[in-house]
Amino acid sequence: MPLTAESAAQQIQDRLKDIQQHIHIVDEERRRAENSISSLVRSLHATNQKVKPLLKASLLEASQEEATIRAALAKIHEIRSIRNERRIQARNAGNKEAIRRGALMKMVQLSAQTLPLFVGKLGERAPALCGAIPAEGNYVAKVGDNVAALAKGIDEEENWILAEVVQFLHRQNKYDVIDIDEEQKDRHVLSKRKVIPLPLMRANPETDGHALFPKDTVVMALYPQTTCFYKAIVHRLPQTATEDYEVLFEDSSYMNGYAEPLPVAQRYVIAYRPTKKGASSGSGNLSSA
Repeated sequence: MPLTAESAAQQIQDRLKDIQQHIHIVDEERRRAENSISSLVRSLHATNQKVKPLLKASLLEASQEEATIRAALAKIHEIRSIRNERRIQARNAGNKEAIRRGALMKMVQLSAQTLPLFVGKLGERAPALCGAIPAEGNYVAKVGDNVAALAKGIDEEENWILAEVVQFLHRQNKYDVIDIDEEQKDRHVLSKRKVIPLPLMRANPETDGHALFPKDTVVMALYPQTTCFYKAIVHRLPQTATEDYEVLFEDSSYMNGYAEPLPVAQRYVIAYRPTKKGASSGSGNLSSA
């Protein structure tokens, strides 16, 4: 059943109220945990107090605080899903909102900045589509997901573009995608090998460094202020969860063949995949970009 604007607004409002409640609970749990930790520290200096019960209490309170934070994050994810569903419905109904290029670039950047951060439990490894970890072989991107798609342009040249999944055609084992660029808005039906799902979560360099591309790795990265992916080399890894990669884009106009380092968000740095023509990048020469 289609999600009406009124229903979507009510569902979002309900979840915002839930998030507000979670925030108040976290605040209370945080104060309680701080008091417990203070008691634990004092007990370490007192010979007549048992430390083990206090330690267990502190661990329990920390677990409760973590559970509440995760519940709030789940509500935020639900809000994103509701908004995405409404946007897809509007597009399918032919109600396309014209977006200027400047606004589109801000949306692309915001999408990367607000990408959920993977926060695993003790001993949990980062899953597929977190940072540099690719999707499983049988994975199918969902409707509305952003992907890198190897599509032909007006000049019949294949370029890796930022696209959105319209549907997956199971019988053909192909994706139906649409160019994210409002000036193009071309539809393409492509085989799975010509579509690369983008990360669904950011990796935290401080806890999940294995989920980042190592320095000097050849990758494809979204060139700033464009919707095309180009061949690049990882120059510097993110040092914190909010930092971007620094990459060197291949550019024949430079003597060493590479441009100066540029920041690119984790969401838009993916494994390099050469095209049939064997060109140095999937999207033409950067000197003319």
